[in-house]
Amino acid sequence: MLTVYAPAKVNLVLEVLGKYDDCHEVCSIVQAIDLYDALDFELAEEISLNSSEPGLEGNNLVIEAARLLKKATRYGKGAQIKLYKHIPWGVGLGGGSSDAASTLSALNKLWKLKLPIPELLLLASKLGSDVPFFAYGGTAVVEGKGERVTPLWPLYPTHFVLLVPPLGKVPGKTGKLYGKLNAGHFTQGQFVRAALLSLKRNRTIPPDLMFNVFEKVAFDFFAKLDEYRKRFEKAGASKVHLAGSGPCLFTPIREELKAKELYSRLKNDGLECYLSASLPRNT
Repeated sequence: MLTVYAPAKVNLVLEVLGKYDDCHEVCSIVQAIDLYDALDFELAEEISLNSSEPGLEGNNLVIEAARLLKKATRYGKGAQIKLYKHIPWGVGLGGGSSDAASTLSALNKLWKLKLPIPELLLLASKLGSDVPFFAYGGTAVVEGKGERVTPLWPLYPTHFVLLVPPLGKVPGKTGKLYGKLNAGHFTQGQFVRAALLSLKRNRTIPPDLMFNVFEKVAFDFFAKLDEYRKRFEKAGASKVHLAGSGPCLFTPIREELKAKELYSRLKNDGLECYLSASLPRNT
C-alpha cells in the first residue's frame, strides 16, 4: 500500500487579468500549507474510491485523475483508493485539486509509469485550474488558466489561522463567483509584482500586500460572511483575507505562540478553525 498526504493551499495574492474565450486569466501567488487529506493506494483490477465522506465518492477529481492517467498511459489494471478528508471542501482551500494531483503522482509510482513532471503537469491541467500547482507545492506563481506554474523562493516560515464560516455548500460556487466579476475588477498584475519584490527581498509578503479579487464580490455573495470576518478580527486577527473563492477566511502570523492563541480564542468561540503553517516545495 502507498500512502500520500495532499496539502491545502491559500492564495496570498489572486488577480484576474481579463477574460478570453470564456476563460478567466489569473495571476496568483499560491502557498501550500500543512493541512492534509490522506490517500491510500493499492493495486487492483479496477479503479475504485472509498471516502471518509461517502458523499464525495461519486463525482470526485480523484477518480477523474486516476482514469485520465490510465487512459493516457494505457495501463492495464487499476487501483483501490481510500480518501481520508481533513481539508474542509468547497471553501477555497483546494483540497479536491490537491487530492487529484496527489493521485497522479501516487499512481505514477504505484503503476511504475515513470512519467516526468512535465507530462504529469499536462494531465493535471486537464483536471482543473488549481491542480497543476500541487505538482510543485511550496510557494509559486500560477498564471493563465492555472496551467503555468513557476516555483518561487520559499516563504519565511509563516503560520496561518483558518476560519470556516458555517455558510453551507454552494454548488458550482467558483464559477458563480467568477460570474460576478466584471471588467472593473480586472487588474494588471501589479499586486503580484509588488508581492514578488517583497518575497525576493525579505522572504515575506506582508498582509498589506495580499490581495484577492474575490473579496470584491464574495461578501455580497455569501450571506453573513462579513459577520464572521468581524468575529475573526474581534478575536485578535489584524488582517483577514479570503481563501481562494471562499468562504474560508485566513490570517497569516509569523509568531507561532500568537497563532496558537488566536486559534484557541476562535475555538472557544465555537467556530470551525484550523492552525496550519507554510510548506516548502515538494521534493
